[in-house]
Amino acid sequence: MKFSHKLLILIFLTTPLNAFAETKDCFESVNRAIFSFNKGLDNVLFKPIAKGYAYLPNPVQQGVRNVTSNISHTVTIPNHLLQGNFNNFFHDSGRFLVNTTFGILGIFDPAAGIGLNKLEPEDYGQTFGVWGVGPGCYLMLPIFGPSTVRDAVGKVANTVLDPFYMVTVGDSTVFDNNFGDQTYYLERGFDVVDFRSQNLKSFDNLEKNSLDLYASTRSLYLQRRENLISNNTKSEDEWKDFSR
Repeated sequence: MKFSHKLLILIFLTTPLNAFAETKDCFESVNRAIFSFNKGLDNVLFKPIAKGYAYLPNPVQQGVRNVTSNISHTVTIPNHLLQGNFNNFFHDSGRFLVNTTFGILGIFDPAAGIGLNKLEPEDYGQTFGVWGVGPGCYLMLPIFGPSTVRDAVGKVANTVLDPFYMVTVGDSTVFDNNFGDQTYYLERGFDVVDFRSQNLKSFDNLEKNSLDLYASTRSLYLQRRENLISNNTKSEDEWKDFSR
């Protein structure tokens, strides 16, 4: 495990729970600098790639979206269980099984045709929140974007505890090391590009209509995470304007 991962986990484990009472932007000046870096990187790399990706035929884009969504179940399913959401656990387990087999590794979505519709994703950051751990300080991570101390630790767990990661990157007996690494990072890359491509207009509108884009992004992220943790799907969630 990388040193940065160990540091995040150490901060998480040694911080009293009452220190996580509310989300404070403890490192705002640094966060804003990282946000500017991310914005510049997006302008020169991710946005142009996403624009090119948007020209691909819709069936190709949908197939990519289906595959990445199906793979995300390897993180979502165990977190349903850890949160005690047993109905969702069986629902998404069935959805994953049907789409991986009859959907040809998730390229197609036959599960939706039998009532197993896509649910909101779950991750370890959300599970920590359900267990009563507050978000801690707001963080803007290089490349990865908005987060909190809790969610940053969750991101580490989302990787190292992900069976897909274990099979492709972590277990050379299943895949050749190089092939496994490429499979994992290619899937991650397609997931990011597909999300950015779906939301070209949404991000442009957010930038156009925000007096302070950094503050708007922070507010949207924290609102979205709170709603995901509480499973409050009926609340006003501006992040729903962004496709996933």
